[in-house]
Amino acid sequence: MNDNQKDNNLQFTQVKAYSVYHGPNDPCPPIGQKYYSTPPHLYLGFQPPNLEQFPYKEALQKGTLWKVFYDFYDNPYKARG
Repeated sequence: MNDNQKDNNLQFTQVKAYSVYHGPNDPCPPIGQKYYSTPPHLYLGFQPPNLEQFPYKEALQKGTLWKVFYDFYDNPYKARG
């Protein structure tokens, strides 16, 4: 596996969902799906050398220098429109 293939393997899903179990005798209405976010460093292991970096001003706004560690939070419960 060459370095380009390794970089392509860094793809992951940040937002995951699961269905909450609703029992037949549960008096509450079903919740449906719950969502949670996983941080990017879980999928990376050790930090490889020569990672692509944000420009310094943008890195201060995003909270990280390296693009692979950037984790944008989007509220899945927020109404789209």
